[in-house]
This record gives sequence, C-alpha cells and structure tokens, in this order.
Amino acid sequence: MKTLFVTVLLVHLGLRVGAAPARLIFDQAVKETLTEFSGQKLQSNELAVALVNMVQPEQLASFRGEVPIYPASVVKLFYLFAAHDSMQKSKLQDTTELRRAMRDMIVDSSNDATHYLVDLLTGTTAGPELPNDEMKLWSEKRNALNRYFSGLGYTNCNINQKPWGDGPYGRERAFLGRNFENRNALTVNATALLLRKIVDGSAVSRSRSEQMMELLRRDPWKARPQDSCEPDQALDFTGIALPKGSRLWSKAGWTSTARHDAAYIELPDGARFVLVIFTSGHANERNIIPAIARRVIEGLRNDKP
Repeated sequence: MKTLFVTVLLVHLGLRVGAAPARLIFDQAVKETLTEFSGQKLQSNELAVALVNMVQPEQLASFRGEVPIYPASVVKLFYLFAAHDSMQKSKLQDTTELRRAMRDMIVDSSNDATHYLVDLLTGTTAGPELPNDEMKLWSEKRNALNRYFSGLGYTNCNINQKPWGDGPYGRERAFLGRNFENRNALTVNATALLLRKIVDGSAVSRSRSEQMMELLRRDPWKARPQDSCEPDQALDFTGIALPKGSRLWSKAGWTSTARHDAAYIELPDGARFVLVIFTSGHANERNIIPAIARRVIEGLRNDKP
C-alpha cells in the first residue's frame, strides 16, 4: 500500500505532512478496513481517504489523496464556498432566495438548488444545444469555477458540472463530453483542505465560515425520518461510528456507483479531525465509511497521553 502526502497549500496552511502519529493511525485504519471488506471485494483502487488531525500540531495523511474521483454531492461544499466568497466580494447579491438555495443544497442535498447556484456563479443556464461558437463562450463561462479553485491552489479537480438525477440534456450534456470525460472530479486531499478552512474560520471570513458550518451541522442520534427513501447524511455515513457526546459536521454524496463523506468530528475527549472518505463501486455498502472512522477514532484516543 502506498500512502500519498499532499504538498500543495500545506506550508501556507501550517500543516505537517504525514507526521506521526497521524500517519500511523491513518495507515492502520485503511489497511485494516481493506482487510475487513475483502469479502465484499473492496479493492484499494476503490477507496481514497484523507485525515487532518486538527489538534496542534495539525497533521494531514492521505491514501490515494491526489487521485481525481467523481465526488457526487460532496462537490456542493465547493459551490457553497464559492457562493459565500462571491457575496463577500459583492459579485452575488445576498438574497432570501440565494440563502434558501444554499440551505437546500447542503442540508437536503438538493440538485435543483445546486443548479440555481451554479447558474448564478457562472452566468450560464441549461437549455438546448448551441452553435459551436456560442458553445465555446458558454463553456468558458462555466469553467470560471475551475479557474477560481485552481487559483486557490486546489489541483487535480474539475468543478464545472451540475449534479443531476436523470442526467443532463442539451448543452449541459454536450459539455459533459461524449464519454463523460468532463464530469466533476475531486481529490480527497482538496476536499479535506477546503473543509479544514471552513472549520477553522479561514474560509472567506470567520462569520461566513460559521454560516457554512451551521448548514453542515448534523445530528447522528436523531430519529430516522419515516418518509425518507434516501441515505441520511447524519445517520448513514461517518455518524454511525461516533461515540455519544461527539459532534458532527458533514457533506455526504451518493449515487448508484459512489458513496462518499466529508466530515469534521469533535470527540468528547477533545480530539478534533477532518476525515474525507470516497468509495467507488460499493454504493450500497453502508459500513465501509464508519469502519474507517471507528479505527481513526480509536487510534486518536489511544494516542492521547
């Protein structure tokens, strides 16, 4: 198993890359989880994980951390960040409708709300196919999101597509590429570093970071909604692994082929960490993500003096 450690942005963020004990805790958690789910044919190339230990000195460790992976709804974290930055710079007007869309995008994981935000952020809209010259201009506008995040140092990512239920049509389908080669992609490293900025209050501003955190707050001990037919972000991902008294903020993503979670956890004993887990090809396996989380929690607890 090869563990990859990210170098982009880390000097600026003050993170120690791969420093023990985070690396040792992390390596053991990934190795044991791959063994546990070998009967379900979980392969190492179907898993990517990043851990940021928020206790000083902060440390980051990752497995397949720089591999671009289809992120499902986890990409909505990036749209939330971009929307707040655009409001801060007065590029977007802070309206009731914008706030409603941001809330629905993160709390309910609404694709429709996300479409509205992507349109606002890029000045593009869905519709029928366009002539080549018009499509080129449309694509240039939509790629503003990639240029924005690339300028912030987030590499190996593609953040220019709307998430869909049945799939895109017209110009959106053309932009996706004949073989879906332009679909969204994130790395777990980029996702962990973005979430870390939201957590520590450095995402746009402290006030806006706090507003983002409020939308990401989850209750892993709430009663399961009786009318829900979709996985619950609080109950069906990292939250399964948490001991009583823990606190959770997260954004999950799931499709027919992917099951992901990006979570920030505070344990009752004071441990604090960001844990991002992407799994591919095991969308219906509810226990892989919490299995890794449990092992990370146990390792952090055992490491305390």
